[in-house]
Amino acid sequence: MAQSSQVQERLDFIGLDPAAVERLRGLRGFVAQAIGPALDVFYGEIRKTPSVQRFFKNDGHMAGAQSRQADHWRIITEGQFGEEYAKGVRTIGETHARLGLEPQWYIGGYALVLEQLIHAAVAKHWPTLTRRTKAADASETVAVLVKATLLDMDLAISIYLEALEAERVKAEAARLQAEEQQAAAMGALTSALRKLAEGDLTSRLDAPLAPQFSGMKDDFNAAVTKLYDAMRLVSESSGGIRSGADEIGMASDDLSRRTEQQAASLEETAAALHQLTESVRKAASGAREASGMVGAAKGEAVHSGEVVDRAVAAMGEIDVSSKEIGQIIGVIDEIAFQTNLLALNAGVEAARAGEAGRGFAVVASEVRALAQRSSEAAKQIRNLITQSAAQVESGVNLVGETGDALRRIVERVVEIDRSVAEIAGSAEEQARALGEVNAAVNQMDHVTQQNAAMVEEATAAAHSLRKETDQLNGLVGRFVIETAGGAGRYRSAA
Repeated sequence: MAQSSQVQERLDFIGLDPAAVERLRGLRGFVAQAIGPALDVFYGEIRKTPSVQRFFKNDGHMAGAQSRQADHWRIITEGQFGEEYAKGVRTIGETHARLGLEPQWYIGGYALVLEQLIHAAVAKHWPTLTRRTKAADASETVAVLVKATLLDMDLAISIYLEALEAERVKAEAARLQAEEQQAAAMGALTSALRKLAEGDLTSRLDAPLAPQFSGMKDDFNAAVTKLYDAMRLVSESSGGIRSGADEIGMASDDLSRRTEQQAASLEETAAALHQLTESVRKAASGAREASGMVGAAKGEAVHSGEVVDRAVAAMGEIDVSSKEIGQIIGVIDEIAFQTNLLALNAGVEAARAGEAGRGFAVVASEVRALAQRSSEAAKQIRNLITQSAAQVESGVNLVGETGDALRRIVERVVEIDRSVAEIAGSAEEQARALGEVNAAVNQMDHVTQQNAAMVEEATAAAHSLRKETDQLNGLVGRFVIETAGGAGRYRSAA
């Protein structure tokens, strides 16, 4: 510490006696003039040296430091090395220690300032032709200036070193305290972890710890609490999981049996559907063949209708011929009637002729008989023709009815052909649809087989879950997870 007694001891050692102090006081005016340019040189070097410039925020900060340093030199040149001076030097040393300004820069700065002051002192006090001074006076002036500067440096660096030592002692004490606190915290944590490793989830860090370990304490207690809650929930839920695993196992077994039954039923359904599909395909083929046969029958019916139409036309022609024959027979009958009248008149004339006309009477009688037979034959023919005409007309009617019936048959056959074609188309469509259904059923059968395999896997997984649940219960049973009032702790049932 730079107490006034220590300062005086240093003054005595370096020979800065009252005469030297008085000489130093005589330099006040000179130093006041020279210190400004000297500090300008010093702070100019600082601005060019980043390692030192970093200690100053800005030019204003640097100007303030330069002003305070000029005031300090004023105190030095007053030669008052008492409490005020010691306090100022201590402030400088402690400030340098706090900032981390190493002595090399402090000494370098004083070297720059002292260089400028010595140049100025020599220039002012060295003997010249016009200045009647002695060289000894100039050297004494420089010596006093150097001693005062080195004294100030000594005191400031000593304070700097004392501050560093104080910081070191303080840091060492803090380190020892931190080690003790860490050892206490680690001991408490080790004890709690040992209980936790033994399965005691009721263990907590209850011992008072240093503030820097409060976070660790809270985190540990929170973690153990969460683990405690989790294990308690696991313990409470393990029974439900075991029951659920049993139910899942039984349900999986039942589902496996049902799936096997469903797979067998689906296989039978697929086989029956395949047979049905083949039957429908055959029915569609038969319907298509029937459609062809109906088409052929339609052609035959149409042809029959045409034959009937020709028969009707022929019967009409027969009816016309019969009427023409009737007309001819009428002419023949008229001729026979006239012939009979002529024969009668010839017989009368032959009778009047007597014996001479007897032969002519015979001929007339024969002609008359022939005429009568012709008339009777014509009548018979007319009757036959009338009957034939009636029969022809009846035949025409029957043939017409037959034609109408055939036309109706053709219409029905056409409708049947259309229906059979639709039936064939529907049968083919059904066959295709059944083919798709058959494919879908086969796919369902395949999926069902896969489901059956998956159900078997699920069943195996359910049994495995049951075993793992039993193991989980066994593991949970190793932890102390509950405190029942004053009755002590108990472990969860395995």
